[in-house]
Amino acid sequence: MDYKKAGVDIEAGYKSVELMKEHVKRTMREEVLGGLGGFSGAFSLKKIKEMEDPVLLSGTDGCGTKVKLAMILDKHDTIGIDAVAMCVNDIACAGGEPLFFLDYIACGKNYPEKIASIVSGVAEGCVQSDAALIGGETAEHPGLMPEDEYDLAGFAVGVCDRKDLITGENLKDGDILIGMASTGVHSNGFSLVRKVFDMSKESLNTYHEELGKTLGEALLAPTRIYVKALKSIKNAGITVKACSHITGGGFYENIPRMLPEGIHAVVEKDSYEVPAIFKLLAKEGDIAEEMMYNTFNMGLGMIVAVDKEDVDKTMEAIKAAGDTPYVVGHIKAGEKGVTLC
Repeated sequence: MDYKKAGVDIEAGYKSVELMKEHVKRTMREEVLGGLGGFSGAFSLKKIKEMEDPVLLSGTDGCGTKVKLAMILDKHDTIGIDAVAMCVNDIACAGGEPLFFLDYIACGKNYPEKIASIVSGVAEGCVQSDAALIGGETAEHPGLMPEDEYDLAGFAVGVCDRKDLITGENLKDGDILIGMASTGVHSNGFSLVRKVFDMSKESLNTYHEELGKTLGEALLAPTRIYVKALKSIKNAGITVKACSHITGGGFYENIPRMLPEGIHAVVEKDSYEVPAIFKLLAKEGDIAEEMMYNTFNMGLGMIVAVDKEDVDKTMEAIKAAGDTPYVVGHIKAGEKGVTLC
């Protein structure tokens, strides 16, 4: 008896590392010390000394049951973008700059080419957020997971000068809410999505006129990364007073998280066009509108609050970063919470 006969292929692990090296190289920053394969990832903090009062920010998350779609469609090169996005968007939401990322892949059996494909997506997410991929782990779990299944999660670290932290403490009546377009469902609500739609390969590969693509393409579209958009706003000299990453829990859970006591957010539902995938979800699943807004991002992946005098400059800064902004509401005095009208 040996480890391979027990279900863990060490040689496959070595091959996975070799195949992923070319992807990891794309993410390197000058602060990265050493190379892939060490016991830990090393990252120099020399530049942080230039800040007045540096604060480290961290985020960890996974892709939820969206990975099931990747497995059904045998398409694994974008799910890694989702894993990165869910972590770095949270860091950017607090005003931070993502520095580095580590991934964790648990699988029933290590298929090197599949693992490398997953990591290629992780690397792409890191490139999109200017974060270095400095380490990770691929763990084979024979007997715990089916051979053809895996799960993916990650951990990111960022930094922010304390004076630049986005806290919501200076929000006031009359401030304006600007939303940034999502790419679709992103990585939340897939347990409900999988109940609404038939999760067969045939169903997912069916073209839908209203979507302009197959159902699988619409659902597997990777989560939008908003790091560069928020950086563009900051570089334009605009103060983001509050920021909300619209993830699990939708509008009703996430928008109040950016508000202090005594401040209320008002979002106008007709201020932008809700993407077709959400309309199809609501129709096919007979899902009430309130539940849709309490589960999904409904087309807005990030919402920022700025002074009304900064609206035009903010819109231009977001567009300059390649994102699509909408003026979606305003802030008023009142009980902490959000109203959709």
